Amino acid sequence: MTSLRDLSLALRSGELSPVEHVRDVLERLAADRHNAVVTLDAERALATAEERAAELARHEWRGPLHGVAVGVKDLFDVVGLPTRAGSAVLADAPAATTEGAVVARLREAGAVIVGKLSTHEFAYGPTGDVSATGPARNPHDPTRITGGSSSGSAAVVAAGHLPLALGTDTGASVRTPAALCGVVGLKPEYGTLAADGVFPLAETLDTVGILAADTHSASVAWDVLSRPDGTGGGIQPPGIRGAHVGVLVDDYWQAADPVLAEAVRESLRLLEKAGAEIIEIRTPFVGELAASYAEIVGAEAYATHRDWLATRRADYQPETVERLEMVADRPAHAYVAAQRTRKRLSAEFRAAVADMDVLVSATTRLRATPIGERTVDGVSVRSAMLALTSPFNLTKWPSVSVPAPVPPGELPGGVQITGVRLEERGILRVAGTLERD
Repeated sequence: MTSLRDLSLALRSGELSPVEHVRDVLERLAADRHNAVVTLDAERALATAEERAAELARHEWRGPLHGVAVGVKDLFDVVGLPTRAGSAVLADAPAATTEGAVVARLREAGAVIVGKLSTHEFAYGPTGDVSATGPARNPHDPTRITGGSSSGSAAVVAAGHLPLALGTDTGASVRTPAALCGVVGLKPEYGTLAADGVFPLAETLDTVGILAADTHSASVAWDVLSRPDGTGGGIQPPGIRGAHVGVLVDDYWQAADPVLAEAVRESLRLLEKAGAEIIEIRTPFVGELAASYAEIVGAEAYATHRDWLATRRADYQPETVERLEMVADRPAHAYVAAQRTRKRLSAEFRAAVADMDVLVSATTRLRATPIGERTVDGVSVRSAMLALTSPFNLTKWPSVSVPAPVPPGELPGGVQITGVRLEERGILRVAGTLERD
């Protein structure tokens, strides 16, 4: 995979020109075999790269993303490109004429947006294999899912095409594909990155997120997108001595895959060796909290799609229609009750873990499963890809998936680090302790 640190240094020093870098990326994306790319913006990307090169020749440097090629999930509006959200419903969507704050911030920081990346249809699924353009394929095994819904964003980073891509995360959609593809996926605290110019799934929970090759790259991107000066300070030294690390031990939090279960245990050993204090945490309320997720997302998604379902039903993927129509007749009071449950139990969760700096669990219960399979060894694939991540959308805490320490030759998996007292840079610092050299 591509190191943002090395790439940025090469661009700034003149060892590599932005034009050379962007042309190489465009060629790689055009040849991609993982069905990860929706639209390339080649002409404008090369023109922008030439502008960035001219700035460097004048000793003008916008920061660590100057001249760096970046892709965005096809939920983000990008001027000059249509937003189709993985659906034939939007097959004739016109080119966007405006774009949101996050895309604008990337441009201001000197990044070169090269195109749009695949998504599970309307982001309504954690597998990444339901789309009008067909299933995204895992770079580690093209017969298996990438995870979703930010399927293309994870795949292009894992394949080494891009150092960085944007996704969205409503319940799993950055962290799950990161885990299954073996990259880093950061879901910031809800609301810290503006979601304007992004097609919604459920506004109560939708969060703009980052997929990157490593924690340093994710930290740089986070700094650029979130700091007022946009400079990007990079990841802090990985020291975590004295950190209170809560390990979630209820049955709910356990991985079904024994390789993932062992990876969590090994991660805890690494964190303890680095000086962290490991503390067992029980969350008897988590099942009730998690149950509110489907009610909230279902109601909000159906509100968005109700009119189209009435007039464009045949243009949706069958699985998306099935999921939307399941909630069509749900009463309004069920949604209100779910929101109240979310607020009440999020507060209870916070109180239960108030002394923790971070919480640790597997990111998913299974690793990448065969494309199209919905049950594996008696385990629901959708639940396995969603259950361990969605509680932290409900609580709105920052959370990151980092590649799990699995044996060589095994499919990748993820370990999830969730911040309680630590914010985004803090959880990336903890996650960096688990990265292999």
